[in-house]
Amino acid sequence: MQKEYKTIQEIAGPLMLVNHVEGVSYDELGEIELANGQIRRCRVLEVNGDTVMVQLFEGSAGINLAESKVRFLGRGLELAVSQDMLGRVFDGMGNPKDGGPKIIPEQRLDINGTPMNPAARDYPAEFIQTGVSAIDGLNTLVRGQKLPVFSGSGLPHANLAAQIARQSKVLGTDSSFAVVFAAIGITYEEAEFFTSDFRRTGAIERAVLFMNLANDPAIERIATPRMALTAAEFLAFEKHMHVLVILTDITNYCDALREVSAAKKEVPGRRGYPGYLYTDLSTLYERAGRKQGLEGSITMIPILSMPEDDKTHPIPDLTGYITEGQIILSRELFRKGVTPPIDVLPSLSRLKDKGIGHGKTREDHADTMNQLFAAYSRGKDAKELAVILGDAALTDEDKLFAQFSDRFETQYVSQGYDANRTIEETLNLGWDLMKILPRGELKRIRDEYLDKYMPAEKG
Repeated sequence: MQKEYKTIQEIAGPLMLVNHVEGVSYDELGEIELANGQIRRCRVLEVNGDTVMVQLFEGSAGINLAESKVRFLGRGLELAVSQDMLGRVFDGMGNPKDGGPKIIPEQRLDINGTPMNPAARDYPAEFIQTGVSAIDGLNTLVRGQKLPVFSGSGLPHANLAAQIARQSKVLGTDSSFAVVFAAIGITYEEAEFFTSDFRRTGAIERAVLFMNLANDPAIERIATPRMALTAAEFLAFEKHMHVLVILTDITNYCDALREVSAAKKEVPGRRGYPGYLYTDLSTLYERAGRKQGLEGSITMIPILSMPEDDKTHPIPDLTGYITEGQIILSRELFRKGVTPPIDVLPSLSRLKDKGIGHGKTREDHADTMNQLFAAYSRGKDAKELAVILGDAALTDEDKLFAQFSDRFETQYVSQGYDANRTIEETLNLGWDLMKILPRGELKRIRDEYLDKYMPAEKG
């Protein structure tokens, strides 16, 4: 029987002070019983002697200080997990949102997880095919990797997220594949887009969706990604599945963190975000990976919209330090009608070399990737020169590279949101584009691969 306290002293926004408590610990879950019998949940943020500061999940409207009671439950926030979660939609706190029955849990897990022992981590090494050429061919995703998407407001990161969730698979393995999708602080319109897209394509059968809407409390926004990662850890390390976790939008998560930090009157860091933002983000991102001796894995794609398209903003800046690369969406390509508008030159996958080559994708993958990067970069330089000096200033080779650059964007990068290209189709498309260029200019590809995939024209 939990003790009940009628000693609420003060409420300020999402925070509440309770006096004269005993045996309460940090991060413990609590319940507030209102005078009308309504129950609201809270979480302990700070313990100072016999006074605790708690954070309200559902807001403070209607709470009467004198007539409300608080009891602490002796445990942290937990998620009821089961394999029956696949195919279901939940709210940001793990409650069913699709009208289906409650989950009968196999386990109840603390949403903060348990840190993965660095010595027990396995190195990411297996290729994940997303069906998107700009990722598979040039910035390859590897099983167990953390590869964020840096977007901007108004850019179609939602379409790209849905496409990756729908199409992704690990080649050459019999293990089952699951997607855990967490939407953080999104609008009703976006939530409807994601759920209907998953249902329309049948991807919902292998997916677990967590939907936190923009009008939900800030504290729920902080819990949502942890709920999703807890479900992913259960499916990966208990049920031996390959799990792809997509979190969108991390910027909304960080803004909620800033809101709570300001309410606690903490000293702000860069742009008003709390000084521990780096540490807090790492507690999310570092839950991805592979464990030695276990078949399952967690691969993570966090999506964040950069305020004012600024890569030096604290959220993309700190995310770049913790993760292994980034996929960057370009406003310029979006205006040109390229879908998805992935800017391949500043994008980077630091682990791409580990997931490609003979036995994983194809032996020519590394060479063609390097050549496509080099040719596209030279073509863009040639086009910039033509803008300044005119086409007459370009050599014949420069004109070919400029033509290659245009066709690379319209045929290779741009593929729409329903095209699901195999890695062979992506590599063959690269070879078709390189036929525009003289063979002598393809200096980054070994002769044996040139002879095999682009034999010299007879005569």
